[in-house]
Amino acid sequence: MKSLAELQAIRDRMKEKVALREGVQPIRIVVGMATCGIAAGARPVLLAFMDEVNKRGLLDVTVAQTGCIGICRLEPIVEVYENGKEGKVTYVKMTPEKARRVVAEHIKGGAPVYEYTIGEAQK
Repeated sequence: MKSLAELQAIRDRMKEKVALREGVQPIRIVVGMATCGIAAGARPVLLAFMDEVNKRGLLDVTVAQTGCIGICRLEPIVEVYENGKEGKVTYVKMTPEKARRVVAEHIKGGAPVYEYTIGEAQK
């Protein structure tokens, strides 16, 4: 670091990343990251969501992690909360590829990908 401006630029870049994971935005994506979720592949799913949200420049979306969601056999599990909408959409058996599709169709497009949801997994 050679100048105050350089330090400010680093701060601004990091602020965006922190806001993505800790902010309170209209859309919140929560990935179950307990031991069962991590063992089932939740970490690459979390990273795929973060990457895709960043790539698309979706500033109204927060990606966060939580502990056990309680349905270990369906891990990795992702819950999507949207302000103004009752309830949540729960995605199960997620992969990074499915995460990218959820961002494109649900988060950006507004249409949940029902074939990945808990209701479909119970059939």
